[in-house]
Amino acid sequence: MNYYNEMNLHILAVSENESFARAVVGAFCLPLKPSLEDIADIKTAVSEAVTNSVVHAYPNKKGYIDIYVAIKDCTIAIEIKDYGVGIVDVQKAKQPFFTSLKNSERSGMGFTVMEGFMDQVTVDSIPGQGTTVRMQKTITNLKTAFGG
Repeated sequence: MNYYNEMNLHILAVSENESFARAVVGAFCLPLKPSLEDIADIKTAVSEAVTNSVVHAYPNKKGYIDIYVAIKDCTIAIEIKDYGVGIVDVQKAKQPFFTSLKNSERSGMGFTVMEGFMDQVTVDSIPGQGTTVRMQKTITNLKTAFGG
């Protein structure tokens, strides 16, 4: 079985686009016939990554988020990239309950949630240049999806 598809989405980093990105990525994955749990996991992880970019990347200016999704066979690869302030210490930022916004209602669980719902999550960031979150998830009911 060889299945391949890909897409790019370029959106303004505003909170209204979080649900849009979540819906678009979720819909794009539907040819694999993911379970409801799989699709909820993917949409939640995308939501967390986009929200991180909206909240943290552009504190004093307008900016953009690029989302790339590729499906190869039964694996979904998602890349969410911003061009904002970046993260000084990625390992520290990935710790549960860490937030750089001390006087806000942020829980500091975004990366933890992503890691809990996806098979693989990597974060690359360069201060002053932006952050890229890469996530992967394998859909296990592939035989059902393609009649095999």
